[in-house]
Amino acid sequence: MAGEQMNDHAMTRRAWLTAFARTLGTGAALSALLPMTSRADVSNAPPKITVYKDPSCGCCTKWVEHLRSAGLHPDVHDRTDMDALKNSLGVPTALRSCHTAVAGRYVIEGHVPAADVKRLLAAAPKGIIGIAVPDMPAGAPGMEVPGRADRYDVIAFAADGTTKLFAHH
Repeated sequence: MAGEQMNDHAMTRRAWLTAFARTLGTGAALSALLPMTSRADVSNAPPKITVYKDPSCGCCTKWVEHLRSAGLHPDVHDRTDMDALKNSLGVPTALRSCHTAVAGRYVIEGHVPAADVKRLLAAAPKGIIGIAVPDMPAGAPGMEVPGRADRYDVIAFAADGTTKLFAHH
């Protein structure tokens, strides 16, 4: 009987150790997956975009509505010192428009279509600090005019002021 008790005790101990090892293995597998799940959730989140605009500008408000309708969630700040902001962000004078946004590490100047903002953020090109639609072309997002849509370019710009074509509309 003493041998039986010992054997029962050993089986219980063996079963416990097996269950414990299974639990540890499951826990390790789950913790290995958690960072991937967390990264996946972050990559599916809409990019943060902060828009700076003059408080009295109606087309800027329409551009913000365009961003929202495209699934972006802009955080909007009214400012009266837009030139100082553009200077601090390195927006070339020739590319300036009425509003400026910051999305990730990039500057978005003017009436850039939301699809181009998303493409910029997804591609994350090196060597450029932003994209811009200079002036205020009719037909650009926020500048819709019934019966008129001008052709316009989205220009990528670097910190040294060099530019290149990003998109043509």
